[in-house]
This record gives sequence, structure tokens and C-alpha cells, in this order.
Amino acid sequence: MKAWVYDDYGAADLLRLDEGVSVPEVKEDQVLIKVVAAALNPVDYKRRQGKFKATDSPLPTVPGYDVAGVVVKVGSQVKNLKVGDEVYGDINEKALENPKQFGSLAEYTSVEEKLLALKPKTIDFVQAAGLPLAIETANEGLERSGFSAGKSILILGGAGGVGSLVIQLAKHVFGASRVAATASTGKLDLLKSLGADLAIDYTKENFEELAEKFDVVYDAVGKHTYFFIHHSSRLNNLRIFFRIHVYSLCEKAVKAVKEAGSVVALTGAVTPPGFRFVVTSDGAVLTKLNTFIEDGKIKPVVDPKGPFPFSKLVEAFTYLESGRATGKV
Repeated sequence: MKAWVYDDYGAADLLRLDEGVSVPEVKEDQVLIKVVAAALNPVDYKRRQGKFKATDSPLPTVPGYDVAGVVVKVGSQVKNLKVGDEVYGDINEKALENPKQFGSLAEYTSVEEKLLALKPKTIDFVQAAGLPLAIETANEGLERSGFSAGKSILILGGAGGVGSLVIQLAKHVFGASRVAATASTGKLDLLKSLGADLAIDYTKENFEELAEKFDVVYDAVGKHTYFFIHHSSRLNNLRIFFRIHVYSLCEKAVKAVKEAGSVVALTGAVTPPGFRFVVTSDGAVLTKLNTFIEDGKIKPVVDPKGPFPFSKLVEAFTYLESGRATGKV
């Protein structure tokens, strides 16, 4: 089969298209999927960069977590799926612990039945491929924070893959009383269309200075660190002193949360009462949420630059890593 492969850790230009990769074997509890669409996530490029090589599967690697496609073969212990079923899911149960050597950026991939769900009938394969890891992350973070009906939430990075789904889940599934979210100027209308009551332009406002505080702050960005440099000098003897303060986005988030509230973080440094988690893939979660997707209460957000053709994977990775994507690539 055709598959994208990297033989060593590093930049996106290490990826190569290989037309002679063996189709993965199908274990008893797995199905073989003919891939129609696959989506990229930050974990894909962090893995390629070697950020968790100690717990990674062996090189060479066919990358890819998210998949949507058609079942073409089933293992002997598969109970519910059959050949011809249209499915979607995140193929790695634990994102950072021994992810599959042969991922979704290929013509075929093998996946445990328990990690998959039937594709919602009202969306196409491209939209479906962009959902699994992001919507499972959004859902698990809300559950872990104890979020429930009547509570308020602030989402940092509301226009991203995870953030756009946190807005919708909080509003339409969990029953939030108030949803606020941050994004850049050009993406504020998107936040409102997804269900945000308050759209905050982070280029013009500091969310931590709002008088309003929230039951939960969900940091779907995590990677930004703010540096404040205090400079003093004594020119007569040429002594110059610098004092550097480093603030993570999580530290700013703590200032926006109510007393006894929670801050959910996906990456980066965590300040109490913040906590960080790594998502667990679970097809049952997708199945539960399918109703909301088919009812139109949850809408996949696919970046307008896409979908990228299979031949343009390096460009797709480069775009995702630029941090400018809206929704999913």
C-alpha cells in the first residue's frame, strides 16, 4: 500500500511517500479500514519530533491517529462491526504509550473495534476524520473538571481543533449557563456561531483581567509562555541586571477561575488548581456523541485551507505547525 513514513525523528521534510509498505495485519479484536480521510493533531508532530520517543513504537513510523473510512476485513473476535461499515475513530488508545507503528496516513490501517464508532450519517468522511481525538479530548477534559449543567466556562483557543469542540460540548451537551472563549480578531464570529456567549479577542483584551470569573477554564492552547523582563543598569560601573519572569498560559488561566473552580490544561506547565491529562481513545464516547452530531448540535470545523490531498502531507503538517489553523487540518 501507499503510506507516508519517517525513518528518524525531526522536521516535516523527513516524511516520504512509500508505495511499498505492507498492509497491516488484522488481530482478532481489530478491523482493517480502507482510509478515506485522516486528520492531523499536535500529537502527530510532537511524536515525529521525538518528544516521547521513550514510549513510542519502533521506527520507521507511519504517522496518524485520526481516521475515517470503510471496514474491509474483520478479526475473529469482532462483534459489532462488519465489512462495508463506515467508521471513524482515534486508532491509539493511549496517545503517548506505544502508539501504532502503522497509523492512519496510509491507504489501510488496522484498529481495535473498541476504539471505533459508526460514522454519523449527516457528515462526510473529511468532517468525521477531524473529530475523534479532538472531541474525545474535549469531552474527557470537561468530565474530569466536574463540569455540569448551570456552570460557566472559559475556553482558551476556542477556534482550534479541541477548543471549537469544547465550546459546542459545553453548551449543547453539558448544559453550560455561560460560555466564553478566546480567539484572534478574525475568528470571533466563528466562536459565536459555535455557541459562545462571549467572544474575547486575545490580541486586544487580557482575559485574566475580566471582572467575570468562571467555574472552569479550559486551556486548549497551552503552548504560549509570556516573558516579562525587568531591566536595571548602573552605567558608572557597567553593571546590568536582568530579572526574567516566565508566565505560562495556565498561570494566567488561574486568575480567571472562581474559587474552588478547575483549570484544564492539555500541555505546558500546570499551576494549581490546574490539572493536565492525556486523552484515552474510546469508541463508546464517539457513539454517545453521534446523536448530537446527527442532530446538528455539534458541527465539525474543518480548516478552509483543506482538505489537503494525500500527496500534500508535508504541506499539511507545516500548516498545522504554524499555529494558524482554524478547526482541524
